[in-house]
Amino acid sequence: MKREGDGASPRGSFAVLIGYYRDDKFSRLPSGVALRRIARYAGWCDAASDRNYNRPVGLPYRASAECMWRDDDLYDAVLVLDYNVTPRVRGAGSAIFLHIARGGYGPTEGCIAISKQHIRLLIARLRTSTRLIIR
Repeated sequence: MKREGDGASPRGSFAVLIGYYRDDKFSRLPSGVALRRIARYAGWCDAASDRNYNRPVGLPYRASAECMWRDDDLYDAVLVLDYNVTPRVRGAGSAIFLHIARGGYGPTEGCIAISKQHIRLLIARLRTSTRLIIR
């Protein structure tokens, strides 16, 4: 079972709930799912005891939260998967995204990562009915 901080990706079939992108790195991306610009103050709460666990929050935030506006390119485009969203189980893992891979495809902290070129292609082909299968 996936747990917060274990570094593992969850297995299963997941919808893409929403996408985020940095408008200083990508022009508006066409997609069949909702896309929003990432603001400089955007965060994602990863504190299991907080009421906003596994939800977007504004930074600074009173509890632990991941910064969505990063200095590297990993979150220039991010797709939020429906893992642990409804219902949310505290401690079962947060911020499970599909995002841009590090050089050499280094490991993530539980997310799925692909090249910038492939994420652009995927975003253009997404529909609200799309399911991503992680094995």
